[in-house]
Amino acid sequence: MKKMIALACFGIAVVVSSPAFATAQHDKMKGCNAEAKSGAMKGDARKEFMSKCLKKDYVLKADAAAPAAAPAAAGGTQQDKMKTCNAEAKTQALKGDARKTFMKDCLKK
Repeated sequence: MKKMIALACFGIAVVVSSPAFATAQHDKMKGCNAEAKSGAMKGDARKEFMSKCLKKDYVLKADAAAPAAAPAAAGGTQQDKMKTCNAEAKTQALKGDARKTFMKDCLKK
C-alpha cells in the first residue's frame, strides 16, 4: 500500500513538473536536429552526435555565437540575461565562488 501511494505521488510530481522542463529540452532537441541536419549526418554518426549533443554540458553552435552579441542588447528578459551570463561563465571556465561573483555582477547589468 505504501509503495502504491509513493508511486502515485511520484507520478503526480512528474506530470506537474514536466511542462516546465519540456520547453528547454524541446528547444535543445530542435537545435541538435538542426546541427545534425546541417552536418548531413546519418546512421550511427547521427546517433552518436545526438547523444553527445543532448547532454547538459554541450553548447549548441547557435548558442555559442549568441553570447558575443547578447550582452550588447541591454534590457533583455531575465531569462535571456541568465542564458548569456551562464554561457559567458562557461567559456571562461569559472567555478565556485568566482562563478557566483561573476553571475551576480553579470545579472545586475
